[in-house]
Amino acid sequence: MSPGRPRPLSLMFLLGMGMASERISCPSRCSCQYLEVNCTGQQLLEFPADIPLDTRQLILVANNISYLPAVELSFLADLVYLDCSKNLLGDDLDFTFIGLTKLVYLDLSFNNLTQVTFSIFSHLLSLVVLKISDNPNLVAIRKDAFTNNTWLRHLDVSRTGLTFLDTSTVRDLPNLRFLGLSDNLWHCNCSFLDFITWMTESKVHFPDADNITCYTPEGLRALRMPAVEAQLHFSCLTQLYKQDYVFLCLVGFCIFLAGTTTAWLAGICAVTYEIHASKGGEEEEEEEDTA
Repeated sequence: MSPGRPRPLSLMFLLGMGMASERISCPSRCSCQYLEVNCTGQQLLEFPADIPLDTRQLILVANNISYLPAVELSFLADLVYLDCSKNLLGDDLDFTFIGLTKLVYLDLSFNNLTQVTFSIFSHLLSLVVLKISDNPNLVAIRKDAFTNNTWLRHLDVSRTGLTFLDTSTVRDLPNLRFLGLSDNLWHCNCSFLDFITWMTESKVHFPDADNITCYTPEGLRALRMPAVEAQLHFSCLTQLYKQDYVFLCLVGFCIFLAGTTTAWLAGICAVTYEIHASKGGEEEEEEEDTA
């Protein structure tokens, strides 16, 4: 072997160094270690570029990111942990996570979500932990929002603007074990009774249970759920709401109108019969007089 030609061992070392340098490439203003990219508190306005494709854990906490690009995220096919809490994410998340089929942990807390639809999480078939708490403008979760997330074990919707949650939204999650519901504006009316009943019968654990309370109506404010179940059962069975009174008034009016109309028609028929009967009698008398 000539002196100027690298030895095989040296060649392998150089190749290894090249691969190592490629592996440790890291987005600007972020720190990286093996399979993890951490961009916490860097005041980022956009999703960071040049994230290594083999990244398993991506942390974007405490930035000013308002948009997550679906294409760039789809390149991170091995991602299992994504923390986007404390950002400015809103309602343009439909199909954003379509390529993250291995994602297990997703944190979207402390953002600007206003609703959760089926198309946001429908492709996250491996999702186990989902945190969407501390979104104060979150007022609606569609009943089919988590239909495909059958592995979901931990769900947190605490400290949002929610007043109602359809029972089927969580009841049909076979692996659900933890459900955060505290400090929401729950409206404990008859429509919510089914959900409260499910809480008492379910084996799901409710963290911070002392702060899962009714906000309205006034008579139930600050009372813990599901302790209000019996009281709500009684009120729903004995109390009529405005729409019920309107319905009863309409039924009564219809009955009254039908009775009045029937009596009027009967009166007309009776008068008509009497007129015809009297005319018939007069005609018979005239015929007798003529005869």
